[in-house]
Amino acid sequence: MFFLFCSFICKGFVLLKAKPQPTIHEKILMTKQNITVLLANPRGFCAGVTRAIQIVEKALEKYGAPIYVRHEIVHNAFVVKELEKKGAVFVSEIDEVPEGRMVIFSAHGVPKKVLEKTKSRGLKYLDATCPLVEKVHTEVKRHNEAGRKVILIGHAGHPEVIGTMGQLPDGEIFLLDEVKDLERLDKDTVKDAALVTQTTLSVDETAELKEFLKAKIPGIVCSSKDICYATTNRQMAVKEIAPKVDMLIVVGSPNSSNSKRLVEVAIRAGCANSVLVEDEKQLNWDKLAKVKTLGITAGASAPEKLIKSILKALRERFKITIEEIGKGETRLRFNLPQELEGPKKPS
Repeated sequence: MFFLFCSFICKGFVLLKAKPQPTIHEKILMTKQNITVLLANPRGFCAGVTRAIQIVEKALEKYGAPIYVRHEIVHNAFVVKELEKKGAVFVSEIDEVPEGRMVIFSAHGVPKKVLEKTKSRGLKYLDATCPLVEKVHTEVKRHNEAGRKVILIGHAGHPEVIGTMGQLPDGEIFLLDEVKDLERLDKDTVKDAALVTQTTLSVDETAELKEFLKAKIPGIVCSSKDICYATTNRQMAVKEIAPKVDMLIVVGSPNSSNSKRLVEVAIRAGCANSVLVEDEKQLNWDKLAKVKTLGITAGASAPEKLIKSILKALRERFKITIEEIGKGETRLRFNLPQELEGPKKPS
Protein backbone atom coordinates (compact mmCIF):
# COMPACT_ATOMS: atom_id res chain seq x y z
CA MET A 1 0.00 0.00 0.00
CA PHE A 2 2.81 2.33 1.00
CA PHE A 3 4.57 1.43 -2.26
CA LEU A 4 1.48 2.32 -4.31
CA PHE A 5 1.12 5.65 -2.47
CA CYS A 6 4.77 6.57 -3.09
CA SER A 7 4.42 5.57 -6.71
CA PHE A 8 1.38 7.84 -7.06
CA ILE A 9 3.16 10.76 -5.40
CA CYS A 10 6.24 10.31 -7.61
CA LYS A 11 4.14 10.16 -10.75
CA GLY A 12 2.30 13.27 -9.62
CA PHE A 13 5.60 15.01 -9.03
CA VAL A 14 6.67 14.14 -12.54
CA LEU A 15 3.39 15.49 -13.92
CA LEU A 16 3.58 18.71 -11.88
CA LYS A 17 7.31 19.28 -12.36
CA ALA A 18 8.18 22.96 -12.93
CA LYS A 19 9.38 24.15 -16.34
CA PRO A 20 13.17 24.60 -16.73
CA GLN A 21 14.37 27.94 -15.36
CA PRO A 22 15.71 30.43 -17.93
CA THR A 23 19.47 30.73 -18.21
CA ILE A 24 21.27 33.88 -17.04
CA HIS A 25 21.64 34.95 -20.68
CA GLU A 26 17.90 34.48 -21.27
CA LYS A 27 17.06 36.48 -18.12
CA ILE A 28 19.28 39.34 -19.31
CA LEU A 29 17.59 39.32 -22.72
CA MET A 30 14.13 39.43 -21.07
CA THR A 31 15.09 42.51 -19.04
CA LYS A 32 17.00 44.36 -21.78
CA GLN A 33 15.50 47.45 -23.35
CA ASN A 34 14.51 47.06 -27.01
CA ILE A 35 16.15 49.43 -29.50
CA THR A 36 15.61 49.47 -33.25
CA VAL A 37 18.78 50.51 -35.06
CA LEU A 38 18.42 52.13 -38.48
CA LEU A 39 21.80 51.66 -40.14
CA ALA A 40 22.59 54.01 -43.01
CA ASN A 41 23.53 52.54 -46.36
CA PRO A 42 25.89 53.83 -47.66
CA ARG A 43 28.17 54.68 -44.77
CA GLY A 44 31.91 54.69 -44.05
CA PHE A 45 34.82 54.42 -46.46
CA CYS A 46 34.57 55.90 -49.94
CA ALA A 47 36.77 55.02 -52.92
CA GLY A 48 39.14 57.96 -52.37
CA VAL A 49 39.75 57.04 -48.71
CA THR A 50 40.23 53.36 -49.56
CA ARG A 51 42.77 54.29 -52.25
CA ALA A 52 44.72 56.62 -49.94
CA ILE A 53 45.02 54.00 -47.20
CA GLN A 54 46.04 51.34 -49.71
CA ILE A 55 48.77 53.61 -51.05
CA VAL A 56 50.33 53.87 -47.59
CA GLU A 57 49.98 50.14 -46.90
CA LYS A 58 51.40 49.07 -50.25
CA ALA A 59 54.25 51.60 -50.01
CA LEU A 60 55.18 50.07 -46.64
CA GLU A 61 55.09 46.59 -48.19
CA LYS A 62 57.23 47.59 -51.17
CA TYR A 63 59.71 50.05 -49.66
CA GLY A 64 59.64 49.17 -45.97
CA ALA A 65 59.20 51.37 -42.92
CA PRO A 66 59.34 54.18 -42.21
CA ILE A 67 57.15 55.80 -44.83
CA TYR A 68 56.45 59.49 -44.19
CA VAL A 69 52.99 60.99 -44.76
CA ARG A 70 52.37 64.73 -44.95
CA HIS A 71 49.36 65.38 -42.70
CA GLU A 72 46.85 62.69 -41.73
CA ILE A 73 46.31 60.47 -44.76
CA VAL A 74 42.55 60.76 -44.05
CA HIS A 75 40.81 62.47 -41.14
CA ASN A 76 40.28 59.53 -38.82
CA ALA A 77 42.29 58.94 -35.65
CA PHE A 78 41.76 55.16 -35.68
CA VAL A 79 43.06 54.83 -39.25
CA VAL A 80 46.10 56.99 -38.46
CA LYS A 81 46.99 54.93 -35.37
CA GLU A 82 46.67 51.66 -37.27
CA LEU A 83 49.00 52.92 -40.01
CA GLU A 84 51.48 54.19 -37.41
CA LYS A 85 51.63 50.65 -36.00
CA LYS A 86 52.63 49.43 -39.47
CA GLY A 87 55.44 51.99 -39.81
CA ALA A 88 53.88 55.18 -41.19
CA VAL A 89 55.20 58.46 -39.75
CA PHE A 90 52.89 61.45 -40.01
CA VAL A 91 54.47 64.90 -40.32
CA SER A 92 53.17 68.44 -40.68
CA GLU A 93 55.52 69.61 -43.42
CA ILE A 94 58.02 68.32 -45.97
CA ASP A 95 60.90 69.81 -43.94
CA GLU A 96 60.38 67.03 -41.38
CA VAL A 97 61.03 64.25 -43.91
CA PRO A 98 64.67 62.98 -43.72
CA GLU A 99 66.83 62.93 -46.81
CA GLY A 100 66.39 59.87 -48.97
CA ARG A 101 63.02 58.87 -47.53
CA MET A 102 59.69 58.57 -49.30
CA VAL A 103 56.76 60.89 -48.55
CA ILE A 104 53.07 60.46 -49.36
CA PHE A 105 50.66 63.36 -49.86
CA SER A 106 47.31 62.97 -48.09
CA ALA A 107 43.94 62.36 -49.73
CA HIS A 108 43.07 66.05 -49.29
CA GLY A 109 45.67 67.24 -51.81
CA VAL A 110 48.55 69.71 -51.51
CA PRO A 111 49.41 73.20 -52.81
CA LYS A 112 51.74 73.31 -55.83
CA LYS A 113 54.54 74.78 -53.70
CA VAL A 114 54.60 71.60 -51.56
CA LEU A 115 55.11 69.46 -54.66
CA GLU A 116 57.80 71.85 -55.90
CA LYS A 117 59.65 71.73 -52.57
CA THR A 118 59.45 67.93 -52.53
CA LYS A 119 61.01 67.78 -55.99
CA SER A 120 63.67 70.36 -55.14
CA ARG A 121 64.80 68.22 -52.21
CA GLY A 122 64.96 65.15 -54.43
CA LEU A 123 62.52 63.21 -52.27
CA LYS A 124 60.61 60.28 -53.67
CA TYR A 125 56.89 60.84 -53.32
CA LEU A 126 53.49 59.27 -53.92
CA ASP A 127 50.36 61.34 -54.35
CA ALA A 128 47.28 59.96 -52.55
CA THR A 129 45.12 62.96 -53.44
CA CYS A 130 41.56 61.83 -54.11
CA PRO A 131 40.89 61.89 -57.87
CA LEU A 132 37.71 63.89 -57.21
CA VAL A 133 39.76 66.56 -55.42
CA GLU A 134 42.19 66.55 -58.35
CA LYS A 135 39.19 67.19 -60.61
CA VAL A 136 38.52 70.43 -58.69
CA HIS A 137 42.22 71.38 -59.05
CA THR A 138 41.91 70.92 -62.81
CA GLU A 139 38.77 73.08 -62.93
CA VAL A 140 40.50 75.87 -60.96
CA LYS A 141 43.41 75.96 -63.42
CA ARG A 142 41.10 75.85 -66.44
CA HIS A 143 38.98 78.76 -65.19
CA ASN A 144 42.10 80.77 -64.37
CA GLU A 145 43.54 80.19 -67.84
CA ALA A 146 40.20 81.36 -69.31
CA GLY A 147 40.57 84.65 -67.42
CA ARG A 148 37.83 83.99 -64.87
CA LYS A 149 38.02 84.97 -61.21
CA VAL A 150 37.72 81.73 -59.20
CA ILE A 151 35.44 81.69 -56.15
CA LEU A 152 35.81 78.66 -53.88
CA ILE A 153 33.11 77.67 -51.40
CA GLY A 154 34.86 75.90 -48.55
CA HIS A 155 35.97 75.94 -44.92
CA ALA A 156 38.99 78.11 -44.19
CA GLY A 157 41.94 76.13 -42.85
CA HIS A 158 40.77 72.75 -44.13
CA PRO A 159 43.63 70.88 -45.88
CA GLU A 160 41.55 70.35 -49.02
CA VAL A 161 40.79 74.08 -49.26
CA ILE A 162 44.45 74.96 -48.67
CA GLY A 163 45.45 72.51 -51.40
CA THR A 164 42.91 73.84 -53.90
CA MET A 165 43.76 77.49 -53.26
CA GLY A 166 47.42 76.58 -53.61
CA GLN A 167 46.96 75.55 -57.23
CA LEU A 168 47.12 79.25 -58.18
CA PRO A 169 49.23 82.18 -56.95
CA ASP A 170 48.13 83.89 -53.72
CA GLY A 171 45.09 86.09 -54.15
CA GLU A 172 43.87 84.44 -57.35
CA ILE A 173 41.11 82.46 -55.57
CA PHE A 174 38.44 84.09 -53.42
CA LEU A 175 37.40 81.86 -50.49
CA LEU A 176 33.73 81.98 -49.58
CA ASP A 177 33.24 80.36 -46.16
CA GLU A 178 29.93 82.07 -45.35
CA VAL A 179 27.57 84.58 -46.98
CA LYS A 180 29.02 87.58 -45.16
CA ASP A 181 32.34 86.94 -46.93
CA LEU A 182 30.71 88.35 -50.06
CA GLU A 183 31.02 91.81 -48.50
CA ARG A 184 34.76 91.59 -49.21
CA LEU A 185 34.20 90.71 -52.86
CA ASP A 186 34.39 93.53 -55.38
CA LYS A 187 31.60 92.46 -57.72
CA ASP A 188 32.60 94.97 -60.39
CA THR A 189 35.94 93.20 -60.85
CA VAL A 190 34.48 89.69 -61.00
CA LYS A 191 31.92 90.03 -63.76
CA ASP A 192 33.62 87.03 -65.38
CA ALA A 193 33.73 84.56 -62.49
CA ALA A 194 33.65 80.82 -61.87
CA LEU A 195 32.53 78.89 -58.82
CA VAL A 196 34.01 75.66 -57.44
CA THR A 197 33.49 73.96 -54.08
CA GLN A 198 35.16 71.80 -51.48
CA THR A 199 34.11 68.17 -52.05
CA THR A 200 32.77 67.48 -48.54
CA LEU A 201 30.24 70.26 -47.96
CA SER A 202 26.53 70.09 -47.11
CA VAL A 203 24.75 69.51 -50.41
CA ASP A 204 21.67 71.56 -49.52
CA GLU A 205 23.48 74.51 -47.94
CA THR A 206 25.91 74.71 -50.87
CA ALA A 207 23.03 74.65 -53.36
CA GLU A 208 21.41 77.59 -51.52
CA LEU A 209 24.68 79.52 -51.54
CA LYS A 210 25.13 78.84 -55.26
CA GLU A 211 21.68 80.28 -56.02
CA PHE A 212 22.51 83.33 -53.92
CA LEU A 213 25.74 83.84 -55.87
CA LYS A 214 24.00 83.44 -59.22
CA ALA A 215 21.67 86.27 -58.24
CA LYS A 216 24.54 88.48 -57.09
CA ILE A 217 26.90 87.70 -59.98
CA PRO A 218 24.89 87.08 -63.17
CA GLY A 219 26.73 84.88 -65.63
CA ILE A 220 28.92 83.17 -63.01
CA VAL A 221 30.08 79.75 -64.26
CA CYS A 222 29.17 77.06 -61.71
CA SER A 223 30.65 73.58 -61.63
CA SER A 224 27.78 71.12 -61.36
CA LYS A 225 29.15 68.32 -59.20
CA ASP A 226 32.18 69.29 -57.12
CA ILE A 227 30.67 67.78 -53.97
CA CYS A 228 31.67 64.16 -54.32
CA TYR A 229 29.33 61.18 -54.77
CA ALA A 230 30.21 59.75 -51.32
CA THR A 231 29.35 62.97 -49.49
CA THR A 232 26.09 63.27 -51.44
CA ASN A 233 24.99 59.65 -50.95
CA ARG A 234 25.76 59.58 -47.23
CA GLN A 235 23.83 62.79 -46.68
CA MET A 236 20.84 61.40 -48.62
CA ALA A 237 20.76 58.30 -46.40
CA VAL A 238 20.92 60.45 -43.26
CA LYS A 239 18.05 62.64 -44.49
CA GLU A 240 15.95 59.49 -44.89
CA ILE A 241 16.77 58.21 -41.41
CA ALA A 242 16.75 61.41 -39.32
CA PRO A 243 12.95 61.98 -39.15
CA LYS A 244 12.42 58.36 -37.98
CA VAL A 245 14.79 58.20 -35.00
CA ASP A 246 15.06 59.51 -31.43
CA MET A 247 18.83 59.85 -31.73
CA LEU A 248 21.36 59.66 -34.55
CA ILE A 249 25.02 58.74 -34.12
CA VAL A 250 27.63 59.72 -36.71
CA VAL A 251 30.90 57.80 -36.37
CA GLY A 252 33.90 59.93 -37.30
CA SER A 253 36.70 62.13 -36.02
CA PRO A 254 36.15 65.76 -34.97
CA ASN A 255 38.40 67.04 -37.78
CA SER A 256 36.48 65.15 -40.47
CA SER A 257 34.54 67.66 -42.55
CA ASN A 258 32.18 65.14 -44.13
CA SER A 259 31.41 63.57 -40.71
CA LYS A 260 30.56 66.95 -39.17
CA ARG A 261 28.34 67.76 -42.14
CA LEU A 262 26.39 64.53 -41.52
CA VAL A 263 25.55 65.72 -38.01
CA GLU A 264 24.39 69.06 -39.38
CA VAL A 265 22.31 67.38 -42.09
CA ALA A 266 20.68 65.08 -39.53
CA ILE A 267 19.72 68.01 -37.29
CA ARG A 268 18.37 69.93 -40.25
CA ALA A 269 16.37 66.86 -41.37
CA GLY A 270 14.58 66.53 -38.05
CA CYS A 271 16.77 64.77 -35.49
CA ALA A 272 17.94 67.41 -33.01
CA ASN A 273 19.61 64.71 -30.90
CA SER A 274 22.41 63.98 -33.40
CA VAL A 275 25.98 63.49 -32.20
CA LEU A 276 29.47 62.77 -33.50
CA VAL A 277 31.44 60.00 -31.76
CA GLU A 278 34.86 58.53 -32.55
CA ASP A 279 34.15 55.07 -31.12
CA GLU A 280 32.07 53.09 -28.61
CA LYS A 281 33.90 54.67 -25.67
CA GLN A 282 32.19 58.00 -26.41
CA LEU A 283 28.63 56.64 -26.35
CA ASN A 284 26.32 58.37 -23.86
CA TRP A 285 24.55 55.49 -22.15
CA ASP A 286 22.23 57.75 -20.13
CA LYS A 287 20.86 59.26 -23.35
CA LEU A 288 20.69 55.89 -25.09
CA ALA A 289 18.59 54.48 -22.22
CA LYS A 290 15.78 56.82 -23.34
CA VAL A 291 15.98 55.84 -27.01
CA LYS A 292 13.63 53.47 -28.83
CA THR A 293 14.84 54.05 -32.39
CA LEU A 294 18.50 54.86 -33.08
CA GLY A 295 20.11 55.91 -36.34
CA ILE A 296 23.77 55.12 -37.06
CA THR A 297 26.00 56.21 -39.91
CA ALA A 298 29.70 56.88 -40.47
CA GLY A 299 31.71 59.52 -42.27
CA ALA A 300 33.61 58.60 -45.44
CA SER A 301 36.90 58.23 -43.54
CA ALA A 302 35.53 56.00 -40.72
CA PRO A 303 36.14 52.24 -41.03
CA GLU A 304 33.33 49.69 -40.69
CA LYS A 305 35.24 48.17 -37.76
CA LEU A 306 34.18 51.14 -35.62
CA ILE A 307 30.51 50.58 -36.51
CA LYS A 308 30.82 46.91 -35.53
CA SER A 309 32.38 47.85 -32.18
CA ILE A 310 29.49 50.22 -31.47
CA LEU A 311 26.89 47.59 -32.39
CA LYS A 312 28.65 45.08 -30.12
CA ALA A 313 28.58 47.56 -27.22
CA LEU A 314 24.88 48.20 -27.85
CA ARG A 315 24.10 44.46 -27.84
CA GLU A 316 25.73 44.09 -24.44
CA ARG A 317 23.24 46.55 -22.92
CA PHE A 318 20.16 46.39 -25.14
CA LYS A 319 18.17 44.00 -27.27
CA ILE A 320 18.69 45.50 -30.71
CA THR A 321 17.05 44.96 -34.07
CA ILE A 322 18.98 46.25 -37.09
CA GLU A 323 17.41 47.59 -40.27
CA GLU A 324 19.48 49.03 -43.14
CA ILE A 325 18.10 52.23 -44.66
CA GLY A 326 19.19 53.85 -47.92
CA LYS A 327 19.75 53.08 -51.57
CA GLY A 328 23.40 52.03 -51.23
CA GLU A 329 25.87 53.04 -53.89
CA THR A 330 27.80 51.55 -56.77
CA ARG A 331 31.17 50.34 -55.53
CA LEU A 332 33.92 52.44 -57.16
CA ARG A 333 37.62 51.75 -57.28
CA PHE A 334 40.28 54.34 -58.06
CA ASN A 335 43.54 53.07 -59.54
CA LEU A 336 46.70 53.10 -57.45
CA PRO A 337 49.94 54.73 -58.66
CA GLN A 338 51.52 52.46 -61.26
CA GLU A 339 54.69 51.87 -59.26
CA LEU A 340 52.72 50.22 -56.45
CA GLU A 341 51.43 47.53 -58.78
CA GLY A 342 54.96 46.09 -59.17
CA PRO A 343 56.78 43.45 -57.05
CA LYS A 344 57.22 43.90 -53.30
CA LYS A 345 60.59 44.75 -51.71
CA PRO A 346 62.88 41.70 -51.28
CA SER A 347 62.70 40.15 -47.80
